[in-house]
Amino acid sequence: MVKIHKILTGLALWGIISAGAVLCPVWAGAKTEKYTNTDFAMNTVVSETLYTTGKNLNPSVGELLKNTEENLLSWTEEDSQIAALNAAQGKTLEVSDELAGYLEKYSSFPWIRRELLILLSENHSTVGYRGRNAGIPAQEELDKLLKETGYEKLELDGNKVTLKDGATLDLGAAGKGIGCDLVMDLLKNEKEVSGMILNLGGSSVMAYGEKPDQSDWRVAVKDPRDPEGEYLGAITLKGGEFLSTSGDYERYFMENGKRYHHILDPETGYPVWNGLTAVTVVCDSGIMADGLSTACFVLGKEKALPLLENTGRCAFCR
Repeated sequence: MVKIHKILTGLALWGIISAGAVLCPVWAGAKTEKYTNTDFAMNTVVSETLYTTGKNLNPSVGELLKNTEENLLSWTEEDSQIAALNAAQGKTLEVSDELAGYLEKYSSFPWIRRELLILLSENHSTVGYRGRNAGIPAQEELDKLLKETGYEKLELDGNKVTLKDGATLDLGAAGKGIGCDLVMDLLKNEKEVSGMILNLGGSSVMAYGEKPDQSDWRVAVKDPRDPEGEYLGAITLKGGEFLSTSGDYERYFMENGKRYHHILDPETGYPVWNGLTAVTVVCDSGIMADGLSTACFVLGKEKALPLLENTGRCAFCR
């Protein structure tokens, strides 16, 4: 069962609070060093803080994230599996066990299918809502594109995948969570690593193990409508937990006083307007955290709370 610990509305994640000197105290009988790094992967800034008695694994983490994006998840990189599926024009393709497993996980949960529906529409419909030529698509265009979307357009048969009726797949809303899951798996096989916190663009965070002083992993939170203001608070993560934030504050444009952002209502093709500015979810799976945060943002406060209560423990703030 996925354990949900926090859901925040009206808030956005902006940074990591981390303590510790470069050279840390003894850990399991050996000196533990702290390695920090800033990289760029999955189209965002990646921050890594690693505690280990062994070698610096931050470069390996960066390469893992970049390879995952380029070879598995990207719909713009020609060599990726997602790009190949989208170019297949409805023909059935055989994908890796890894990708098939992610697609199966998404499509097997009723409360996540709505998120998958958004992913299938995102490659088309958000073309109008973001980028240099952002603007409001014509109603006729939206009506046409909505007919080409829906989780039922994805057909899975083991490793064989078919995208029907012109649908294309964009796993962008889940990609960072998948990346965090893969990094977690990597660290589990590195016995010298005592702890790590990984921050992908502020919207996806992974905590592994413990700090040498056993203090909490803490994620600082700011108001998305006042990014230069004081921190509103901090979320405490345990080792093995993942945090995901979905909101309307990063990719958007304003027109006639209305905010047009990238999270779409699958029934209308327009951005979701339900009074929420951001939703933050913490659970024990990166891909589930990503899926839940977007699904809850789409559902709105009233429908999101029962969903989280049925899935695990949660607290609703502001």
